[in-house]
Amino acid sequence: MAESKSTNITWHAGQVTRKDREKVLGQRGVTLWLTGLSGSGKSTVAVAAEHALVERGRLSYVLDGDNVRHGLNKNLGFSPDDRTENIRRIAEVAKLFTDAGVIVLTSFISPYRADRDAARAIFGEGDFVEVFVSTSLETCEERDPKGLYKKARAGQIPDFTGISAPYEAPERPELVLDTGKLAVPESVAALLRYLDGKGYLSA
Repeated sequence: MAESKSTNITWHAGQVTRKDREKVLGQRGVTLWLTGLSGSGKSTVAVAAEHALVERGRLSYVLDGDNVRHGLNKNLGFSPDDRTENIRRIAEVAKLFTDAGVIVLTSFISPYRADRDAARAIFGEGDFVEVFVSTSLETCEERDPKGLYKKARAGQIPDFTGISAPYEAPERPELVLDTGKLAVPESVAALLRYLDGKGYLSA
């Protein structure tokens, strides 16, 4: 856990509650934490699911790994410590979105089980849904949309998950998607079924 350097601070509660916001939106806030190897399809599924949710009149937002590193986390690299801090910051941001009643889709490799467990601990009960995009390393390498695996195999990218750095698969994810077997629409449909079944799409 990150050390707090802030002192003399007090949490200020507003007059509008989370339930008030969710009633306005007609949905329950939640964070869907998509984790998996580079090239597994996390971002593709997240973006497609966001579009499908908005088409259904639901407010959704994607927090993508690459996008966040352009701004909020641009000072972080890919060492284990930096990966841990990257996930902590994202979890805190996603928690704020969730409290606002938004259906958040995060797309991060987040390779370490302890970091994902720490992220879950930041959220309230039922606010964090771990989605394991379980696509095999072989399939991810075949896709290699950014050419990263090729560079990693050539030793040009250190600490690359799945090649020179570990990926610890979730042990008890709420949902598993293998995009090597499921087309994008099928993966999105599975996400929406989960949200529907758990009551997140109604306030």
